[in-house]
Amino acid sequence: MATPISSTSSSFLIMRYFISLFVLLGLNLWSLDRGFALAEGTSTRHLLHQQHTHTVDLHSLLPATTCSPSTRGNKRKASLEVVHKHGPCSHLPQHKATATNHTLILEQDQARVNSINSRISKKLNGNEDLSQSEATTLPAQWASSQSAGNYMVTVGLGTPNKQLSLVFDTGSDLTWTRCQPQKEPIFDPSASSSYTNVSCSSTECVQLGTSMEFDGCSGDTCQYTVKYGDLSKTIGYFATDKLTLTPNDVFDGFFFGCSQQDVGFHDNSAGLLGLSRNKFSIVEQTAQKYSRFFSYCLPPTASSTGYLSFGAPGGASNAAVKYTRLTALPASSEFYGLDLVGINVNGQKLSIPASVFSSPGTIIDSGTVISRLPSTAYTALRDTFRAAMTSYPLVLGPSKILDTCYDLSGYPTVTYPKIEFVFGDGVTLELDATGIVYSFNDSKLVCLAFAGKDDTDFAIFGNTQQKNMEVLHDVAGGRVGFAPGGC
Repeated sequence: MATPISSTSSSFLIMRYFISLFVLLGLNLWSLDRGFALAEGTSTRHLLHQQHTHTVDLHSLLPATTCSPSTRGNKRKASLEVVHKHGPCSHLPQHKATATNHTLILEQDQARVNSINSRISKKLNGNEDLSQSEATTLPAQWASSQSAGNYMVTVGLGTPNKQLSLVFDTGSDLTWTRCQPQKEPIFDPSASSSYTNVSCSSTECVQLGTSMEFDGCSGDTCQYTVKYGDLSKTIGYFATDKLTLTPNDVFDGFFFGCSQQDVGFHDNSAGLLGLSRNKFSIVEQTAQKYSRFFSYCLPPTASSTGYLSFGAPGGASNAAVKYTRLTALPASSEFYGLDLVGINVNGQKLSIPASVFSSPGTIIDSGTVISRLPSTAYTALRDTFRAAMTSYPLVLGPSKILDTCYDLSGYPTVTYPKIEFVFGDGVTLELDATGIVYSFNDSKLVCLAFAGKDDTDFAIFGNTQQKNMEVLHDVAGGRVGFAPGGC
């Protein structure tokens, strides 16, 4: 006879079934929750990676064959178009425009850096009479066909005005242009009704001798000489004439150098526009109208354009600007000093003592191509950058200045870390994607666009790192501002 199932046994079986069911359900929910957490963690890490890196198409780092002008600078009242000397936007005659030779450009860049430090070193040592040496008088070697000064503007000089394409340079004092009997492009003083030579007995001629190299007199005409780091030079008359920036921005009696002879210059630009703090720079000569305020944006590639503007911007354009203070440089008051104290890479602050940057200091310069950093800072930056780039083959580059280069054959895009400069007043500046790497004519080769320097030399915030941002010099206000995506 079958044994009947008791009610107690039945209840136990039912309870065990429900316990098992709850355990299984709990395990499933825990696994599901853990899966969501892992997925969320992976997603967060991916977002953080994207937040601190740039991924760019390699071809976007190179200029196109046609010019793509920007219209942003046109909104300013006193604005000049900035073009790259070697690109399709250049105003130089195309049959004369020289092809970009990056190796020589970088060699000229090193000559410029040597010039800057040579000049400052002599002032630190109390030898300001640079005419007694072969050292540079002005801190730029700019005018050979592969020179570092690659950015140009066009201004009018004389009555009627002659359009002249000049390299603009925040590290140079005197504006000068080739005059007859020089080769084209030239300015002909006899064709201008407003041209006047500066008298040798004038106050300005005396002041010229205290701020740069005075070359004596020719009769009663004041003469100047400007020597550069490679011993090239320009010699001519110190003169005044009418300067036309725009139809509404005209300056009578503008002091400039009318070059009668130059040595070692082989490019086709007409001269140089000096934007330093010197008395005879355009910044000081137009101070009454523009209050020592100018800004510029260097185009991201040689096939686009930027601008050089005079006077403070108005309204909403100020919203995105980050200002940091200008610092005093006792060794050379003409340069624009910055209080750089640190560098961030990939969102992380590099372990660099702030004191590394403090002596002798940092300058921002529109004519230096590659930023120079103290050796300790550069090594930290380079090593961190390399660690983030292990997916790409590290190769020897064509220039000894750049020691971190990659062969990107077969890579349509490249991902590299974001880099930020940190200043002493707490301002953090993120560099544009185009301002971190230097691309050669062949897009397969890309290099980190920084270099180390001797610790006794100035650090330099160069023009590659200034690309595609508006850089505002409020000289009277003692500050420099930066705004992203300026052109």
